[in-house]
Amino acid sequence: MPEIDARLREDVHHLGELLGQTIRDQYGQAFLDKIELIRQGAKAARRGSAEGARQLTATLDGLAEDELMPVARAFNQFLNLANIAEQYQHIRRRKPSEPEPFENRVFDELLGRLRKSGHGAEELAAQVAGLDIELVLTAHPTEVARRTLIQKYDAISAQLAARDHADLLPEEREQVQTRLRQLIAEAWHTEEIRRTRPTPVDEAKWGFAVIEHSLWQAVPNFLRHVDRALQRHTGQRLPLNAAPIRFASWMGGDRDGNPNVTAAVTHEVLLLARWMAADLYLRDVDGLAGDLSMQRASAELVERVGAVAEPYRVLLKQLRERLRATRAWAERALLSGEAPPDEVLTDNRELLEPLQLCHRSLHGCGMGVIADGALLDCLRRATTFGLFLTRLDIRQDSTRHAQALSEITEYLGLGRYAEWDESVRQEFLLEELNNRRPLLPANYQASPDTAEVLATCRVVAAAPEASLGSYVISMAGHPSDVLAVQLLLKECGLQRPMRVVPLFETLDDLDTAGPCIDRLLQLDGYRTRLAGPQEVMIGYSDSAKDAGTLAAAWAQYRAQETLVEICRGHDVDLLLFHGRGGTVGRGGGPAHAAILSQPPGSVAGRFRTTEQGEMIRFKFGLPGIAEQNLNLYLAAVLEATLQPPPVPEPAWRTLMDKLAADGLAAYRAVVRDDPQFVDYFRQATPEQELGLLPLGSRPARRRTGGVESLRAIPWIFAWTQTRLMLPAWLGWESALLNAVERGEGALLGQMRKDWPFFATRIDMLEMVLAKADGDIARLYDERLVQSELRQLGANLRDLLSQSVRVLLGLTGQYQLLAMATETRAAIGVRNIYLDPLHLLQVELLARSRRCEGDVCGGLEQALLVTVAGIAAGLRNTG
Repeated sequence: MPEIDARLREDVHHLGELLGQTIRDQYGQAFLDKIELIRQGAKAARRGSAEGARQLTATLDGLAEDELMPVARAFNQFLNLANIAEQYQHIRRRKPSEPEPFENRVFDELLGRLRKSGHGAEELAAQVAGLDIELVLTAHPTEVARRTLIQKYDAISAQLAARDHADLLPEEREQVQTRLRQLIAEAWHTEEIRRTRPTPVDEAKWGFAVIEHSLWQAVPNFLRHVDRALQRHTGQRLPLNAAPIRFASWMGGDRDGNPNVTAAVTHEVLLLARWMAADLYLRDVDGLAGDLSMQRASAELVERVGAVAEPYRVLLKQLRERLRATRAWAERALLSGEAPPDEVLTDNRELLEPLQLCHRSLHGCGMGVIADGALLDCLRRATTFGLFLTRLDIRQDSTRHAQALSEITEYLGLGRYAEWDESVRQEFLLEELNNRRPLLPANYQASPDTAEVLATCRVVAAAPEASLGSYVISMAGHPSDVLAVQLLLKECGLQRPMRVVPLFETLDDLDTAGPCIDRLLQLDGYRTRLAGPQEVMIGYSDSAKDAGTLAAAWAQYRAQETLVEICRGHDVDLLLFHGRGGTVGRGGGPAHAAILSQPPGSVAGRFRTTEQGEMIRFKFGLPGIAEQNLNLYLAAVLEATLQPPPVPEPAWRTLMDKLAADGLAAYRAVVRDDPQFVDYFRQATPEQELGLLPLGSRPARRRTGGVESLRAIPWIFAWTQTRLMLPAWLGWESALLNAVERGEGALLGQMRKDWPFFATRIDMLEMVLAKADGDIARLYDERLVQSELRQLGANLRDLLSQSVRVLLGLTGQYQLLAMATETRAAIGVRNIYLDPLHLLQVELLARSRRCEGDVCGGLEQALLVTVAGIAAGLRNTG
């Protein structure tokens, strides 16, 4: 097993020792010795020792009932501490002789390459300033760790940074050591699992906290880096009005399958965002009013505030009063619905204008060094976050709109909208969209479901335009799905264009996405209702669950190609919105590589993507980590725009068609066609028990039924817990093996070498196979699955082994991740702590499934701790 970095190993060991001291303080040395015995047994077993495996099993089998929970918690907490150390490793202090991480230098190096390849300085600077990247924070239920623990983990990371100085005095080093021990003790004595599910408002507040504690600092730092890099390579500055990366949110707006997200919730979240934004800017402006005590000012500023001794302070105090009024009004409006009085800031220009005036004046008076300090940071925040912090998207299922319109048309005596064919629907919707009179009479009394749809549309109509993003339609498939939303919004008073975005999710929907948008763009009057580019959302999670990752990935690629050509033919700008999950099974993976693998022309200076669940914390939870990930996004979108990947060769397309067809057949033969599969899935995985985990506000199922009724997240989560990782690889094994047997191995190698799309998919497949473990999955089968179903599990493990063999043959490696030694080492170290958790989870699942009465509560809590620990160890849930 390769060694992990020496400094990372030291941090992991140090944090582990402090955790051990905390456990010993509570349970004594004998219990700590038992934990160490389990760890050593797992370590020996991973190295192939049969004696180590027997020792591990015997020690775990010998645990008393009251030891199950603390043992599970010990290994769970260690894995969380390992995550903290690993994350800090990315942003730690480096000596001048050490190279900067790739994430820190990627944008700077890209600008250098682009200049050498012939891109002009002004053109390149303008391209960077004009980039439109939007990261949409979503509240999918995959964040296992409680917010209170996340805050303690962040504080531990800060102490690692404080400790990372060679010249600390002995008493300073002792202070850091003491604080680290205190924080680890606080985390140990805090429950890992929430007692109640978060509400949608709780989720939105969690999203705001990520902005407050990390992105508020990271964004201006990141833009300073961009500004400096532009100056070095182009001689240009990043304009003050440039915001190449902005943020949107689904938290409080995503009502697809979530009855807890109502119009009232959306209204509350919009007001909370305004309160939080005003509060954050108040802190900034308060500081600026204290700092900018200078007397010299431009004539423009003097004319504005008069001949006063401290003109900057006078102007900033005026802004401060308006921010206070805005915050106070937002707080009152949460309870009273009060309309904003005149002094409330309602347009972002009202926030930006006084800040820009101060900046111009300082520069004009020779005080640019002051202007480009905290004032510039505040300006960058105001441009990026605005008065509304994030733009809130609304999402609803297309059937809810169709049901509402059916009720309305029946009430009006026009028939039942749901029973009309597509052409009749379009004719009706277009006629009503162009009609000046309202469709609904004032006295119309809607059913509760329809009333909720209409109430949501009224909230949208009343909200300031800048506070909202797009209205996303789940399970869209026809132009009428878009027109229906436009009509409902019009009926509820919306008098401005709004982006109404069809989301194509299943394999069939992806195949028909292009023709659907083509028909939409041909409709009379539709183009005049477009708010900016034509936005289309590509669903990764549900298409992967529907067809497997191989067929889904190729369908997503082809759909994007078609959409690019169609919008180009209509002379309409296209914005693709990528609904990617955090895991490979949900279309996730490294963002930089994923963006560079998109079809040529699909990333034309614009990019929109979801960031979900625990990935928000891993990528944006700490300012330094957030800066690195913003760099990756910026560099990837710029490179994909100016140096897009090659158009795939005809032979590559032909082979991908075969691979996708074979992968689809193999995937569905198991997941859809095997009559034993659903029973096996529910017995072999903790899918049913995951419903007990109070993760998010949204139910785990859209409806009752089998696998097709599951959301993509619990579908992935369940297989991740058993380490079979089935959704991420099933289908690849048959497709690649068939290609090799047809003599197409050399062509596969060429595709991997020269086609970023295929290379990225193979890299992600390799990563997930490295995390998979058939031996662990077999333990779940032996303990939990009825004997008549076990052969299915054995067959699936054989397919997993086949996937590994065929992938190694394609890559020419002797083992998975042979070229990524650090990643392989990290997985190897984590396995030592994961193995006991898996064994405990199997035992707890078996006990909980046969227990009755009050004793189940303790078992369930311990079981959920193992779920959290395994998720932490693998760094993903769903």
